[in-house]
Amino acid sequence: MVKISKRAVDALEASEGKASYLWDDRLAGFGVKCLPSGSKRYIVKYRLHGGGRSAPQRWFSLGAHGALTADQARDLAQQALAAIARGQDPQGAKVRQRQAPTLTNIWERFEREHLPTKKPQTKYDYEAQWRAIIGPKFGRTRVEQITRSEVDKLHKSLRQTPYRANRVLALLSRLLTLSEVWELRPAGSNPCRHVDKFKETPRTRFLGSSELTRLGEAMRTMVASAELSPGAANAIRLLLLTGARLNEVLTAKWEWLDAERCILALPDSKTGAKPVYLSDAALAVLDDQSSYSASSSFVFPGAGAEGRMINLRKPWTRICARAELQQVRLHDLRHTAASIAVAQGASLPIIGKLLGHSQAQTTQRYAHVDTDPALKAANAIGQAMGSIWQASTGTSQLARRLAPGGETSRDVDSI
Repeated sequence: MVKISKRAVDALEASEGKASYLWDDRLAGFGVKCLPSGSKRYIVKYRLHGGGRSAPQRWFSLGAHGALTADQARDLAQQALAAIARGQDPQGAKVRQRQAPTLTNIWERFEREHLPTKKPQTKYDYEAQWRAIIGPKFGRTRVEQITRSEVDKLHKSLRQTPYRANRVLALLSRLLTLSEVWELRPAGSNPCRHVDKFKETPRTRFLGSSELTRLGEAMRTMVASAELSPGAANAIRLLLLTGARLNEVLTAKWEWLDAERCILALPDSKTGAKPVYLSDAALAVLDDQSSYSASSSFVFPGAGAEGRMINLRKPWTRICARAELQQVRLHDLRHTAASIAVAQGASLPIIGKLLGHSQAQTTQRYAHVDTDPALKAANAIGQAMGSIWQASTGTSQLARRLAPGGETSRDVDSI
């Protein structure tokens, strides 16, 4: 009778460059494998589902001799054989675990099957989120092992940029939902489901009249001194005059221009096909731009022989520095166009049509009241009421409050 023990395992040697085996007579299927290198591993040999000789045979490794003692290996072998008796397949489970897809595998399939159907900007955003955040964090992780706590930790690490954090969470959730659809995770197990999104506060920045004046002067000066290309300046002017999105302007082609109807007929945009309405001033900008892009199909060509202008980030940064504009994004020109339309009395439905919104509530974000008209209205109220105040109180209490040695805060609070 052979019982696997430390002494027996230590004495086991490989023969003639081949692996040798030592089987335990007391626990069927439990053994030790000695490789030609001299390393030894405890193993269990079994047949699937308790079958006879016709059933597939499996070899399950318990661990290396030295890391495990003979007694520990025996205990593990008994547990494995008990699981096999219950119909389980420990080696098959190990193989499936080793071959289980990682999140990178899910992304690659998503990239093949879903990404081509997305709009160019959405595709760009998804790829950027994967490369910069999701891929480095979870790319090598088996998709079934991603947990809610790990997702929550990643999301919270991006708290300084809440909008970006929420977009990353949305893309990760989409990938994990697809892994469920593809039966690579249990149904209903998406760990993103119970992660609270950050509150997003819509930007309300738009340019006042003095800022618009400085912007215009800065661009004229920079174009004259060759610090800014005429094409970049015209693109920015068109953004402001039309309220169009940056990508809509930079991807525009001359064939889309219908000067007779005063529109730029975009075949596709964030909300589908849409017309960009062109005022006389916008048409004048396009007329000027035609002299710089006559040989290109794009209204705003790139620096090379073909292609278009990709972005305006760098020139816009220089313009803002020259014009002393603080915290102004290119997208805020779209806000500004909407605020000017509101100040001129345009209705929200008209503004929504101008901006190409598919839903009325979206327009509400752009319906900012310009500071200058509001200030004028406040002054009108003050002028109308001024005579009454002067008759009842004499000298302005605010003037007395601001004057040297004026009233105390308690006196003002009592008014």
